[in-house]
Amino acid sequence: MNATRRITAAALAAGAAFALQPALAQMTGLQRTDLLKHDLGIAGRETIQTRVDFAPGTLAPAHSHPGEEVAHVLEGTLEYQIDGGAPITLRAGQSLFIPAGANHSARNVGDSKASELATYIVDKGKPLVVPAP
Repeated sequence: MNATRRITAAALAAGAAFALQPALAQMTGLQRTDLLKHDLGIAGRETIQTRVDFAPGTLAPAHSHPGEEVAHVLEGTLEYQIDGGAPITLRAGQSLFIPAGANHSARNVGDSKASELATYIVDKGKPLVVPAP
């Protein structure tokens, strides 16, 4: 296979994987709805707000962000774990600050859907979600 065909095949595979990400989120019980993205008055920084819905028992595996996150539970019960620390359980109306670069996970530990409003203050142009090693 010549170099052009290999590059084309790799690009198509990468595109297919990117297109499947929303479907995979659906299959794993996570649904992300982006609500707001806006530049801040600080060069190179932006804020992003996202609603994340978790089916019962669903885990958002360990990951980090290139900035701070404030997670506010809208409904249900979510259990967070930050940098391997003790689990933190939050119910509707409670919030949690997650430091920049901290590896963390979240799990719906209730019997019904749980939702959070995630507000990120992050470095602009970097991937929002970085899987933990």
